[in-house]
Amino acid sequence: MNISRYTLYQVFKYTLYLFLAMNVYWFYREESAANVLLYPDGVRLRDIIDAFAATVDTAAWVVLLLMFELETYILDDRHFTRPVTWTLHSLRAICYGFIAYAVLGYVGNLQSVLDVSTMAGVSDLCTLVSDGWSYSHDLEEYTLLTAANCGSFSTATTFLEFADAKAVVDQAGHDAIVRLAWVDVINAVVWLAVVLILEIDVRLQEKGLYEGLVYRASNAIKIVLYSILFAAAVYWGFYGDFVDFWDAFLWLLAFFFIEMNVVEWRHETHQERAAASG
Repeated sequence: MNISRYTLYQVFKYTLYLFLAMNVYWFYREESAANVLLYPDGVRLRDIIDAFAATVDTAAWVVLLLMFELETYILDDRHFTRPVTWTLHSLRAICYGFIAYAVLGYVGNLQSVLDVSTMAGVSDLCTLVSDGWSYSHDLEEYTLLTAANCGSFSTATTFLEFADAKAVVDQAGHDAIVRLAWVDVINAVVWLAVVLILEIDVRLQEKGLYEGLVYRASNAIKIVLYSILFAAAVYWGFYGDFVDFWDAFLWLLAFFFIEMNVVEWRHETHQERAAASG
């Protein structure tokens, strides 16, 4: 049995979308583990976005991705009745609201990791073992200090404590955590810019105006934006954790497919115009 390249392309694309949906669960697990320390009394409703910024963000992005897939590939022009169009636009607007709110969550996380002070009278992590302190070995990742592990985290003699968590870190570790928090914020803002440009592309393509200077300008801007996102993914690959790198890599691939959908849609529009004029 021969399987066409088109079929393999579609299988790969939707498998990728499935992996992205699974990332919602992995981020939820990661953030839930961190929230045990950050919110010892439980996560209050008003803290949900800060506590689960990556989970909410990823879930909203998955739904938004599916909306783009429907509009740029699955649905034909004849399917865009007023109810369908209204539903798609409404769902996307809700997703954008959650994504924008999640950006605030990333900003809140950045502010949280910046809010530290030097611990007075502490030159050895092992002196903190009996008081229930944890060591922050990565952004939103903590390990409870015990007699067995307290000597393995740092050789520093001064430490910083976080205002919002009973956790400590040395200066080098804190610098790395702050950089990762900044990358989270920059990545989230740039992705918002990407989907804004893509929304404009789709609207212009629907009206037959995605041509000429507009088309070239859009592509030039997106090259810059995708380059920033690729740089963020590489940074996570070297200095973050695998989940962040894997998620960033999958999203770049996913929006490559959406861009290809728009290219194919534009090509089909040109063919229809050529056939009509011929």
